[in-house]
Amino acid sequence: MTELRYRRLELRDLADIERIERRSYPTPWSRSMFASEIAKPSSICLGAFEAASGELLAYLIISRYVDAWHVMNVAVEPAYRRRGIASALLDRLFELTADDGRRGYTLEVRISNTHAIALYERLGFQGRGIRRGYYTDNREDALIMWKDPVREAAHG
Repeated sequence: MTELRYRRLELRDLADIERIERRSYPTPWSRSMFASEIAKPSSICLGAFEAASGELLAYLIISRYVDAWHVMNVAVEPAYRRRGIASALLDRLFELTADDGRRGYTLEVRISNTHAIALYERLGFQGRGIRRGYYTDNREDALIMWKDPVREAAHG
């Protein structure tokens, strides 16, 4: 796998985020939606950058709610998909939030996106319901997935 480094996304990353977003989704988020999440103290916006070049390869946007971390957006540059980058980003998120033992994780995913569903299941998410007609571009249903809180193992 490509050597990665992780850091919080910043406003200076918006052009790169937008490029990946437009290549990834039929109804991409706007630049202002990303800027709003980056500015929010209750969000975690994390990028995976190629260590050698500093190029943004993937990102995830998470919002903190009372009972859950909501995975709002995950995208990987198309040329770098199926290399474990999304898994690595989510694992990094779980590390960053491991001390928050009361919040689980939730997300919605297109029911046709079998690759993403398999990835989330490998990471411990389980299907918990369907949001009918969730996606505005084609009214496709979303599978609601949930993962229980990550708890740090006791150190002895």
